Amino acid sequence: MKKILVINGHPNRGSFNFGLAEAYKKGAVHSGAEIQEITISDLEFNPNLQFGYQKRMNLEPDLIKAWETIQWADHLVWLHPVWWGGLPAITKGFIDRLFLPGLAFKYRENSVWWDKFLTGKTAHIITTLDQPSWYYRILYGRPSINQLKKSTLEFCGVKPVKVTYIGVIKNSKEEQRQKWIEKVYSLGEKLK
Repeated sequence: MKKILVINGHPNRGSFNFGLAEAYKKGAVHSGAEIQEITISDLEFNPNLQFGYQKRMNLEPDLIKAWETIQWADHLVWLHPVWWGGLPAITKGFIDRLFLPGLAFKYRENSVWWDKFLTGKTAHIITTLDQPSWYYRILYGRPSINQLKKSTLEFCGVKPVKVTYIGVIKNSKEEQRQKWIEKVYSLGEKLK
């Protein structure tokens, strides 16, 4: 049985991202997967990595539980909106505080290389946009995806990392939103 962790990075529970997360979970459960979920905005933690990597901050209980859940999962499904080209601040803070040297990776002594501690896991990023995906990819270079996929997940050993763009959300009609819900349900059902 595949163990899937859905990580929702949207801070607003009334957002369309929560509907997409529910659709993915329903599809995955229908296929027999075991599901757990992290709603980042529900966690109690300081999102500011105050000392960088110079001094370790103790992880709050919610972050310890989140890390244990990430360790449990075979497949990570990240949902987030694109705000100002990037991740919501709370999602970035979650990554900063949790994907740390010694947990997610380890720099090798006297080397530019590192050891990846999340090897064997796969991921899928589902991101919502208020612009066409081609515009975000070509004109902006997809910064939130580069940051999460390349600079975080793959850096820590997660591969492959697939990406699905959902949008244009702004001014979308109910009929179009239902198609997106069905698409994400299908991704969950196929365990992608």
